[in-house]
Amino acid sequence: MNLKLRIWRQKNAGSPGRLVDYKLDGVSADSSFLEMLDLLNEQLITKGEEPVAFDHDCREGICGMCGMMINGVAHGLRPAVTTCQLHMRHFRDGDTIIVEPWRAKAFPIIKDLIVDRSAFDRIIQAGGFISVTTGSAPDGNVIPVSKTKADLSMDAAACIGCGACVAACPNSSAMLFTAAKIAHLNLLPQGEVEKYERVVGMVARMDTEGFGGCTNIGECTAVCPKSISQDFIAKMNSDFIKATFAGVTAAEK
Repeated sequence: MNLKLRIWRQKNAGSPGRLVDYKLDGVSADSSFLEMLDLLNEQLITKGEEPVAFDHDCREGICGMCGMMINGVAHGLRPAVTTCQLHMRHFRDGDTIIVEPWRAKAFPIIKDLIVDRSAFDRIIQAGGFISVTTGSAPDGNVIPVSKTKADLSMDAAACIGCGACVAACPNSSAMLFTAAKIAHLNLLPQGEVEKYERVVGMVARMDTEGFGGCTNIGECTAVCPKSISQDFIAKMNSDFIKATFAGVTAAEK
């Protein structure tokens, strides 16, 4: 395959960026999108040019590091896949592909396609844990958990924190991410003890980080590589309202 690439190049958050055109020939249809970028970087290095900086780690759709906008869509046009799982056979010979980083105030650009997503870490730190003393690993059947709640908790825990939901949202909202991280703990008995403090603390941190509000557009779920449901946002809002009426504040944590 022969491709025309338009890739965002930016030295750092304080420098202006621009789309740079590249021609790339001999791309295998069986290669992944990241392998295609590897091929481009090999050619750039050979020419003595600066390679394109992009985040990656597991390349198995697990770590969530490889996020980027591909032709205006987070992770590309294929549903429920990460960028590293996107293969070049889904493009055509001669295609022009535009590659950009996540666009959000809370995700400042580090370099080229790499953004700083440490705001997600701080949201988790605000309540993504349980304070119940668990001791040694208990028998799996000692604490009864209904299958419905267990399944929902696992669905929420599938979130890999890639940031696609934020990048796709016109408001740069982190509601889907935050709701998933809250739900996978609040749905289980160990997490119910402090669920209201958790939801207030994590929502407050989300707002502090500069993410926008949710207006139920649904782009977050549409691009989520793990198909996290918007139902978790509704549950988070419900718990937040209950916590507010109960007088729970983030300062109580």
